[in-house]
Amino acid sequence: MKYMMLVCVDESVELSPEEGAQVGPATEAWVEEMDGRGIRLEGSPLRPVSDATTVSVRGGEVMIADGPFAETKEQIAGYDIIDCADLDEAIEVASRHPVATFGKIEVRPFWVE
Repeated sequence: MKYMMLVCVDESVELSPEEGAQVGPATEAWVEEMDGRGIRLEGSPLRPVSDATTVSVRGGEVMIADGPFAETKEQIAGYDIIDCADLDEAIEVASRHPVATFGKIEVRPFWVE
């Protein structure tokens, strides 16, 4: 079953210099492991919310707004699409992501008809 992993981080979180230096290599190791296991199908970090544009259409008029669609402390920092046997495996994969130690990982199955 395919799952979307949304990697969420409060942009105000400040990591120590040591923690910050470990995030990149730890994430690269996670990617390498999940790619090697054939679980991770795709993924990418996202630009900061200051670069986001929200689009909506109301009464036939296209409306745009700078920033994310919701006012929240945590923002989507990246995503991964994973293919797991079941939710238990998806949770195991998400729990191993380095950002889970200071952010949150939302795991959501794809809609299958």
